[in-house]
Order: sequence, then C-alpha cells, then structure tokens
Amino acid sequence: MATEQTILVGKKPATNYVIATVMAFNAGVKKVVLKARGAAISKAVSTAVMVRDRFLPGKVQIKDVKLLSDKVQGQGGRERTVAAIEVVLEMA
Repeated sequence: MATEQTILVGKKPATNYVIATVMAFNAGVKKVVLKARGAAISKAVSTAVMVRDRFLPGKVQIKDVKLLSDKVQGQGGRERTVAAIEVVLEMA
C-alpha cells in the first residue's frame, strides 16, 4: 500500500480531482500531493480547500505549499517559464 499519491491537476473540473483525492484517502493513503502549473493552479488550491473544509472536515490538513517554476517548450521552440504549485495534504 502506498503512503503517498500524486494527483496532477489539469483541464478537468475541480470536482474530479476532489473525488480522486477523497478516494485516495479512503483507500488508506496518508499523504496526497496535488500538482498543477499555469492556469490550473487555482483549481489545485480549490481542490485542496474543498477536500479540507467540505469533504473531510477535521480529518485532512494542508501540510505544505510549494511554489515553483517549470521551463517548457513554447510555440516556435522557445523556452518559457511557467508557474507551478504543489499542495501537500495529510490525514490529521
């Protein structure tokens, strides 16, 4: 059994990531890391807050938030810097 699971937040609705996070915790995972970059950052934060406040109140806490930047190939082969975030959720 894994003690940590990573969920990559992207284009799907936030509720999909909330359900995936809650299912991971119900399966016995102790720590879930939500990773997102660019426009999906707000969705990752919303997911973490919804899990903590609505779906598993008092059971999950936000342990750490890391702000990062990733370099990606843009159009025309140019390298761009994109903001990224990692939100670490743990069972209380």
